[in-house]
Amino acid sequence: MSKYRHQPLDLSGLATIPIATRGGKVRMEHMAAPHGPGDSLSAWLDKLPRLLAADSLRAVAAAILKARAGGRAIIWGIGGHVVKCGLGPILIDLMDRGLVSAIAMNGAASIHDFEIAIAGATSEDVEAVLPDGRFGAAEETGREMNDTLAHAARHGLGAGEALGARLDLIAKSESASASLLLQAWRRSIPVTVHVALGSDTPHTHPRANGAAIGACSLQDFRLFCSLVRDLDSGGVYLNLGSAVVLPEVFLKAVSSVRNLGFPLAGFTTANFDFLQHYRPRLNVVERPHAQRGGAGYSLTGHHEIMIPLLAALLVEKTS
Repeated sequence: MSKYRHQPLDLSGLATIPIATRGGKVRMEHMAAPHGPGDSLSAWLDKLPRLLAADSLRAVAAAILKARAGGRAIIWGIGGHVVKCGLGPILIDLMDRGLVSAIAMNGAASIHDFEIAIAGATSEDVEAVLPDGRFGAAEETGREMNDTLAHAARHGLGAGEALGARLDLIAKSESASASLLLQAWRRSIPVTVHVALGSDTPHTHPRANGAAIGACSLQDFRLFCSLVRDLDSGGVYLNLGSAVVLPEVFLKAVSSVRNLGFPLAGFTTANFDFLQHYRPRLNVVERPHAQRGGAGYSLTGHHEIMIPLLAALLVEKTS
């Protein structure tokens, strides 16, 4: 006999209902279909379950294609890891297909992209160089980026445009094709760079000028606000791998545009990352749509898989 004071509850009188009456959220029409040899990516997408992230991926791809067809903005916001994963050429190809109207970068993304252009390599082994203080001490990166921004500040240019123009002069021929800053500049596609002072390696360089860095980044924020304005009624904003800076910048841009009286509703946002963080979820996926319609989506996975996958689906639909 059990020593417990409580005894198992008698469930013999529990009321039941027919399963046909109950129904279910997952039905036969939601089921996946097997992939067949030689099937296209579009066919693969159609065969995914009609549920959850698979439906989110379909919705994001469809929104981008609809924005392209309707001439609405398609803005790609990228963090540093996206560039470090070697995805520059993927986004450059999308530029040429009319699927990128602007790019927003955090400081890290601009640094990695700049280094790829001038050296064909980026991403330090931090554990190996931090003990003796060599982390972030690359001379060419710090000198060229800081001098470029100092010049840009004197002429009222934003960081993205200035860095792209500088790379047009100094990029290595064998790696220029992989630089988002450079290739966007050559195509007159706006790039904005949003910097948190002290967070990026060029800020430790002796030539770093906080006033110039801040002026260029502020110029880019104001340009970004203008770009965000064009999301109204069908545009798409994608946040790829920025957990803090770009979600905060995006939310302030949305508020600024609305504060000035411009309509900004009925657009799509998406956050792609291998972890779903607080700020992207609220500032990109949820808050911009409160009381204004539109839709936000979260897709979780590694950038080096998810972004080429999305791009491939878009390419198949536009070819």
